[in-house]
Order: sequence, then C-alpha cells, then structure tokens
Amino acid sequence: MWRKSSRSNGAQGSDCVEIALDGSAARIRDSKGEADATVAAPAWNAFLTMVKNDLRS
Repeated sequence: MWRKSSRSNGAQGSDCVEIALDGSAARIRDSKGEADATVAAPAWNAFLTMVKNDLRS
C-alpha cells in the first residue's frame, strides 16, 4: 500500500513522495513519475534515524 508523505501539501494533482513498506525493503516513488526505487530495510532505517536526529538538533 502506498502512503503519501505528510510533507505533501495534499492538493489534488500536486507533487508528492509516496512510500510502500514490505518488511524487507521500502519502495519510494514520486507520484508524478512512473518508476520507483527500492531501498533495503537497513538503509531505510539508517535514513530514518538520520532524519530524526537532524530534526532534534
């Protein structure tokens, strides 16, 4: 199931980033694009940790 970023403005037809988690990987796509990228779970977790730590700074 694709989920829209909470940072997207929510307007119909607007650009946004979506993610689908399947346990072993995260699939990421631009809602306007046709292709998506797959990121292994450890790399996705490292990315989330980095973002969370930056937000606390």
